[in-house]
Amino acid sequence: MEVILLEKVKNLGALGDKVRVKPGYGRNYLVPQGKAVAATKANLESFEAKRAEYQAKADKLLADAQARAAKFENAEATITANASPEGKLFGSVGPRDIAEAFTALALALEKSEVIMPEGAIHNLGDFEVEVSLHADVRVPVKVRVTAGD
Repeated sequence: MEVILLEKVKNLGALGDKVRVKPGYGRNYLVPQGKAVAATKANLESFEAKRAEYQAKADKLLADAQARAAKFENAEATITANASPEGKLFGSVGPRDIAEAFTALALALEKSEVIMPEGAIHNLGDFEVEVSLHADVRVPVKVRVTAGD
């Protein structure tokens, strides 16, 4: 299936690119999310007519993400969890816990924006986690996991 991207999609392409994707990915994710339209002649003409509008929207999203990234510079959240005397957590700290900790600090964050390539945190200590606010904007933040009562 060929689609025209209406915004930059990580590992796929930029605004206006005509790319070939698997039908399920295009039909079930890209099109419903408003990230792409099917590459028909009518849609191609419509896209070219509205290209400036889409570009302005993409620029605004990038500027908003960069403004949010400035707020996350040197940001640090502390999460309290139950742990053994050796420092091993009873459970784990995942993206949802991290997003909630930053949201409690008035830094709005969605769990889908938290990138943890090594998986959830299972020990006490200080960790660096990456926050992806946009396809082009990633910010490292610090997470401190401490033992609770």
